[in-house]
Amino acid sequence: MIDFGFSPMGGGGLFSLVSTLFPIIFIIGFGIIIAMFISNGVKYAQNKRSPQESVFATVVSKRTYVEHHSSHHADDHMHSSTSRTHYYITLQFDNGQRKEYLDVKSLYGLVVEGDTGYALVQGEWIVAFERSRERSYAGSY
Repeated sequence: MIDFGFSPMGGGGLFSLVSTLFPIIFIIGFGIIIAMFISNGVKYAQNKRSPQESVFATVVSKRTYVEHHSSHHADDHMHSSTSRTHYYITLQFDNGQRKEYLDVKSLYGLVVEGDTGYALVQGEWIVAFERSRERSYAGSY
């Protein structure tokens, strides 16, 4: 008799393989999700503990990143979708170095590229920006 990977009277073959792989794949997926939560929590704690420092800089770029999450519930034919927008501001310092910061205080709409002034940064976050009129408008004339 030829074995096609399953037997109606007993488990075996394909059924056994699926019943073994499913829990392993589920545990790996769950582990990845838990690791992402832990990683984000560690990153948040590091930024929160970082000292705030005021640096003179120029805003050279702004960008957004939109995360989309959607799920479909087969039981009640419902579809749900959420999105979150992250705002980033890139600063250039007097020594020519550039660094991108996550905007955590809604500064994105208050600054424009070319603004110069004092930025209050904390780890990977920009938490304040005070525009300097003297240097912002010096190149405009």
